[in-house]
Formats: sequence, structure tokens, C-alpha cells
Amino acid sequence: MNLFRGQVLICGGTGCSIEGAMDITNSIKNELKKHIIENEIEVIRTGCLGLCELGPIVMVYPEGTFYSKVNVKDVAEIVEEHLVNGRIVKRLAYFESLQDYGIRSLDDVEFYKKQVRIALRNCGVIDPENIDEYLAVDGYKALEKVLTQLTPQEVIEILKKSGLRGRGGGGFPTGLKWELAAKQVNNTKYIICNADEGDPGAFMDRSVLEGDPHAVLEAMAIGGYAIGASEGYIYVRAEYPLAVERLKAAIKQAREYGLLGDNVLGTDFKFNIDIRLGAGAFVCGEETALMNSIEGKRGMPNPKPPFPAQSGLWKKPSVINNVETFANIAQIILKGADWFSSIGTQKSKGTKVFALGGKITNTGLVEVPMGITLREVIYDIGGGIPNGKSLKAVQTGGPSGGCITTENLDVPIDYDTLSSLGSMMGSGGMIVLDEDNCMVDVARFYLDFVKDESCGKCTPCRIGTKRMLEILEKITTGKGTLEDLEKLEILAKQIKVASLCGLGQTAPNPVLSTLKYFRDEYIAHVVERKCPAGVCAALVEYSINPDKCRGCSLCARQCPVNAISGKIRHPYNIDQSKCVKCGSCVNKCPFKAIEKK
Repeated sequence: MNLFRGQVLICGGTGCSIEGAMDITNSIKNELKKHIIENEIEVIRTGCLGLCELGPIVMVYPEGTFYSKVNVKDVAEIVEEHLVNGRIVKRLAYFESLQDYGIRSLDDVEFYKKQVRIALRNCGVIDPENIDEYLAVDGYKALEKVLTQLTPQEVIEILKKSGLRGRGGGGFPTGLKWELAAKQVNNTKYIICNADEGDPGAFMDRSVLEGDPHAVLEAMAIGGYAIGASEGYIYVRAEYPLAVERLKAAIKQAREYGLLGDNVLGTDFKFNIDIRLGAGAFVCGEETALMNSIEGKRGMPNPKPPFPAQSGLWKKPSVINNVETFANIAQIILKGADWFSSIGTQKSKGTKVFALGGKITNTGLVEVPMGITLREVIYDIGGGIPNGKSLKAVQTGGPSGGCITTENLDVPIDYDTLSSLGSMMGSGGMIVLDEDNCMVDVARFYLDFVKDESCGKCTPCRIGTKRMLEILEKITTGKGTLEDLEKLEILAKQIKVASLCGLGQTAPNPVLSTLKYFRDEYIAHVVERKCPAGVCAALVEYSINPDKCRGCSLCARQCPVNAISGKIRHPYNIDQSKCVKCGSCVNKCPFKAIEKK
């Protein structure tokens, strides 16, 4: 076993991998060999560190130097200067003061200071493809504890006392769900991990699977012991190839170590896990649709009751939790229910992982204690709105959620508060919108998504979402009426009440929340035939400011429909009858002479 004098950790999540993390890893290894120090420096490819905006990220220990936006061309310099000569490459080092080129831990970085990492505790820290590294950070100790020291009911009581609620959207108490399944008298039961993450912009579950797959396997085994199940399934999107690859490797390693299979850890407990790939249907995130898909049927929801804990997969008692929920289990068992319940609010315990995106400086993955405010997430962690723009709204919960205005930036983030504001926690998508976003168009975008993803089983969702989308498209093209707004609101409320499953019941939320908080924008589209944000092309008019135009003709040459004419060195004009509102002229004009109204 080598004793290394240093380590190089390369963020190996999907985002950094797309930006060349694997090439960087291979290049570092080659450079170490050139300098004959490959046996002195350990190179580890980790999971996602969360600060995606700065990727690819390379961490060098023991100094704790945080290199950001690293390119393959930078590798030779990092190896020679830092690893050979001991000099930090300052131009690549992320720092918050000119003197701070090294950090003692991630907590020293502003992005992480207000985070509490439980579900993400190992992401970016260990090699997810090496079970020994998971074992080195107390991996599978929780499973050992429950198998040797606790009864199934004691495990359930710990979860109930912790206050852990499902992180997949509904927020149902995890301990109660496990208890209901445990009480069912049946020789066959199932533990299912819902990794069918389908919200636009969401990548929380994917990052956990890529960065810490054993945490999910360990928790599923604990769940199997608690409810009396010997089989588990992970239903994961086929669009997550890296997550699938690492899950397969982790399952293989766990079986080899006696942590899965027969006689787990030398006991009489038996538990096996298989992977099932989803084909990208958003509705399969709904638990009954997911189970139908595992059974080989079309992914469509069933009416409830009975609930899955009573009659689920193949009509057997089944517990379904999402990735993030499982990622909390082992730590609760090891550190205790009181520890977990001390974090968060009275009714929302622990932490929540959010995929922070949109108009925000620090896009990425954050894990924050329940009860933190949106203001803290957006400005303290997210770094605020770029380009000097103003915050307009925050959309949480994906297609099932709603928009929260600046008036509510200081309310605590938890299940109940978000629901009272017309949004929801959902799986954890958090999209920041600025003054350039049109809220009517935002609602149209989510309805377009939901309409395509409806399974079609129930009429309210199948037809209702299509009718809502048609009204929104009518409004965004300048053909809407005040009567349409009334119809839109009535239809939205009817769909919420009458739809079969959660997809349809929550589909109107983006529309209802934007109608509630941004009705003036809807009125502007309908009455004034204007889009205040200048997003809806049919309601936008481009004109050339004669005082700024230099007559260079670049806009005319760029126009695909020859709508711009004029003489060189004289102001040009746009023929509104020909203009197709493509915006090509705006992007081409070097003098910012073309204005959008």
C-alpha cells in the first residue's frame, strides 16, 4: 500500500465530465509519470462538488488548493509548479481574497458556508467507484448496527423520531411509510429507489448516484431489514449513463464484500438489488406508474388506495423512496434521530438538496438546512443575479411547482411554507428568474412540458393541459382576451381537482402562481398586446435608433428576410411588415442601435 504525500481530486460528475474531466484526469496521470512522482501523488476522480459554475474543479491536498475552470492545457503547469515545485498556480486558484490561495476545507468557500451536507456528504470527497473509500468514511456501519443491535421496529422508530420526510416531492413521513409496509403480512416485499428524476433543470439524484452510490445501497438494505424485504429495485433514467455505470460497479463490489446477497455481514439477513432503466417518461416518477414500468407494463398511474406500502410491485407491499431520502438514512442511524431533528424547522427536519439554476451567478448543487430563506440561498450561496439584473421570481418544484416573488424572499424554505405560497418543494429544482424573463412564457414552457409528458390515462390531464397550453399560446401571440384569463384559471382549478395522479393534480401550479403574482403581465399581453419582458416574439417590435446607428449595414446583411434597408453611413430602417422578430440584427449590431419594444 502506497503512502502518498498528496492527493489530486478531480470532480467527475456529469457536468465536469462533459467539460473534459476525464481528459484532465488522464493528463494529470501522464504528467506525474513524466516527473516520476506517480507513486507520490494519488489521483482520484470524485463525484460532483456542487459548484458547477466553476467546473471542471481540481482539488489538491494537503494544501486544500481549489483550482477552478481547469483545462487540459493547464495540467502540465499545475503538476510542475504545484506538485513538483510546491508553488500554487495563482491564476487558476479560486479564492475570496488575494491572500487566500489555499482552503482548509470546503466550509472556507463562501458557496459552502451556509450549507449542511448530509445527503451530499461524500460527493466530491471520495472515489465513488472504490468501496474501500466508502468504508473508510463509516460506510455500511449503519447497516452493521441495525443487523446486530436493532430490531426492525427500532429502526422504524428512529426514522419516525427523526422527522425525515420523503424528498421526492410529496413529503410523506418516511418512518410512517416504512411502518405501514412492515405491518403487512406477506412473505414477499420490495424496497424501491425512485431515481427517475425528470424535472427540467434537476440533477440532485443523479449527482448522489454518481458521487456516493453505496449510500443508497446501504439505505435500501436497511429498509429491507426494517420492513422484511429481501429484494430491491433502483429505477433510474437511461439518460444517466454515468450514474448507471457507477451503480452497477457499486452493487458488484457490495456483493463481493458480503454486504448484499445471502447472509449479509454474516447474519441470516438476505437482500439483493437490481437496476431497472426508465425510458425518459416524466410520469414514471409517480410511484404507481414507476411500478407498472418495472413490471413491464406501460408507465401509467393507478388510483390510490391501495397504497404501495399495502399493495405495490406485483401486488406485494412495497416502499418507494427517492435517492435523496435514502441518502439520509445511514447518517440518521449512526448519529441518531435527535441529531437529525435538531436541523431544520418544526415540521420539516433535516436538509434539502436543490439544483440551483437559471439567472444566478453560482449555478450548481446546494444542500441547505430546512428553514433557510430564499434570500440566503440566492445571494449568500448563489452569489446573486449576474449582469446587474434584478430578481423577478424563483420557480421551485419544477413543472409541479410555482413561482415565488421577491416579496417572499425572507420566508423559511420548508414543505408547508412553499405550499402556502402556491409552489412546492418537489424534488428540488430551483430556477432563478430575472427581469428579462416573461412569466407568461414561463408558464407556457412548463405546460408544454407537462402536456407532452401526460400519460393520457385520465381526461382532465390529457385534454385539460392541452387546452390550457392553447390558451397560453394564444396569449403569448397577442390573440388572447380577458375572457381567456378567466377560462385559464377555471380550467386550472378543475384539472387540479379531477386528475388521477400527482402529475395532473400539480400541472396547473405554474399557471396559477403566475396568474396570482404576475397578473399584470398577463393583462399587458392581452390588453396592450405587449410583452413587458420582450420575450414573446409576436408581441415584440424591433426599431433602429437613428442617433446610435452608424450605417454600417451589418444588421441588413444579417437579416434573413431582407426587412432592413438603408444607405451606408446613414441610419437604417426596419420594415415591420417583413420583420420575423428573430433578433439576429440585435445580436449583430456593435453599436447597440437596435431597440426592442
